[in-house]
Amino acid sequence: MSEQPPPNRYRIFGISNCDTMKKALAWLAEHRVAVDFVDYRKTAISVEQLADWSRRVSWQVLLNTRGTTWRRLAEEQRADLDENRALTLMAAQPSLIKRPVIDTGDALLIGFDAQRYANEFLGTKP
Repeated sequence: MSEQPPPNRYRIFGISNCDTMKKALAWLAEHRVAVDFVDYRKTAISVEQLADWSRRVSWQVLLNTRGTTWRRLAEEQRADLDENRALTLMAAQPSLIKRPVIDTGDALLIGFDAQRYANEFLGTKP
């Protein structure tokens, strides 16, 4: 018996050459989860879109503070960060957004976690 693909298409946001994105896209393809990929280096993410995501998961979850882009920011850009400044920074430098971001309609999945993806897309219980 073959596994039925999920009925929906989802939007996945990220950067095409990111290793985490490659893992996520491979997992999604392997499990026949239909996605439309949005590379936010090629298609800008607006502050308004980021604000919507921030309402859903918080800007602290969205902000990638482990990457080289964060480390290259001037200390004054990183100091006393609030939501407005963080969203403006992420819109100007999309590699500051954690990857991937998948909007399922009901949930916003940040980062790659195979078990969470299985729960969300395949209905697998932990």
